[in-house]
Amino acid sequence: MTDSPQLERLLALAEAALARLDAALPPPLPQPDWQSAVAFRWRKSNGRGWLQAVRHPHPIRLSDLETIDDQKERIAANTRQFVAGNPANNVLLTGSRGSGKSSLVKAMLNEFSAKGLRLIEVDKDDLVELADIIDLLEGRPEKFIIFCDDLSFEAGETAYKALKSVLDGSVAAPPDNVLIYATSNRRHLMPEYFSENLETHTVNGEIRPGDTTEEKVSLSDRFGLWISFYPFSQEDYLAVFQHWARELGVPENVIADSEREALNWSLGRGSRSGRVAWQFAKDLAGRQKPARKKAK
Repeated sequence: MTDSPQLERLLALAEAALARLDAALPPPLPQPDWQSAVAFRWRKSNGRGWLQAVRHPHPIRLSDLETIDDQKERIAANTRQFVAGNPANNVLLTGSRGSGKSSLVKAMLNEFSAKGLRLIEVDKDDLVELADIIDLLEGRPEKFIIFCDDLSFEAGETAYKALKSVLDGSVAAPPDNVLIYATSNRRHLMPEYFSENLETHTVNGEIRPGDTTEEKVSLSDRFGLWISFYPFSQEDYLAVFQHWARELGVPENVIADSEREALNWSLGRGSRSGRVAWQFAKDLAGRQKPARKKAK
């Protein structure tokens, strides 16, 4: 009994130390409010990540995307299967910059969000946390597309290993309510070097790539659906420009008189793409004088 006061003092000191430690720790991150939004971003602070709701997702629609009808049909069919609960593939969209790859993924959200589709944007640097993100999504009634835009990896980066594991390589089966849609200007997502050709060897007369090439190609192979995009023809470029100019309220006579200027704009940018057509349409629309209000 003589040690009781000393023991009580020690316990009190320990409780005070724990209270100070608890106060120093950052507060727990909020759980996603799944009812507040249809799109989310994975954000990080102090080494911890959370899903942040996107209050105003991009409003682009499938009907806004001109000259890529085949690509629209293929990704829409895959996404339709997914939201219906049928088997569907992870998708890799590759090809020319500004040709509509990212816009097509965003249009899928607007097309199918009413049927339970949700979009989660994850930066390349955060792919190492894909397993944690999927843990938040597994078992939810919604269908989730994890969107990785402009995806490519340089030599020495290791985030691609986490992506490979989630796509098809982990001991855990991927959940049925999650797919990954990625866009890239590279088909194989990683740089390829001439020296890698020296690793090529033959077995019984059959040419086989070396281990380095196999490692790089294996990442792209884990996407079940590849959708390719190509440079726009002059006709395609003008069709996209005309669509957006009409959407922005440019008069038809101004649109017809601006085709040469639209082509010169693309020459100045060194690219004839849907993105450049959209940018010129915005510039043209901004230069139009507002209509005068009728006198009362």
